Amino acid sequence: MKPRHKRFALIGGGLAVLALAAALVLNAFQSNLVFFFTPTQVAAGEAPKGKAFRIGGLVRDGSLKRQPDGLTVQFIVTDTEKDIPVAYSGILPDLFREGKGVVAQGKLDENGHFTATEVLAKHDENYMPPEAQHAVDEAHKAARTVQP
Repeated sequence: MKPRHKRFALIGGGLAVLALAAALVLNAFQSNLVFFFTPTQVAAGEAPKGKAFRIGGLVRDGSLKRQPDGLTVQFIVTDTEKDIPVAYSGILPDLFREGKGVVAQGKLDENGHFTATEVLAKHDENYMPPEAQHAVDEAHKAARTVQP
């Protein structure tokens, strides 16, 4: 085998290894990708069925219900336009409160109820996830244009 052919084989093998590594990284990235949806988007059917995603908005006042086991809670996430019921079993963050911002990660069941595997609360009085803040702002803007 000539040195030129060896060089081409080495370059081809290197490119094949590089392509394989890129494919594995992209596959891992795709399987761990979690999208964010607002309650309005979930109600409109834009959220994936049977796949994990995040839902964000405000915890509706008066919607928090704790089960006797002390760990299971149910609450409603709203963007002031649509409401999505959420069930979660676990310890809630210390800053979790009704009327405050929340992001929950989980799956939507066939009845339209969201079963959360993780609940994140805002970390100070001025923070809300940008997507949730945008959804709340849009809902307020739409409500103002509908009212005379």
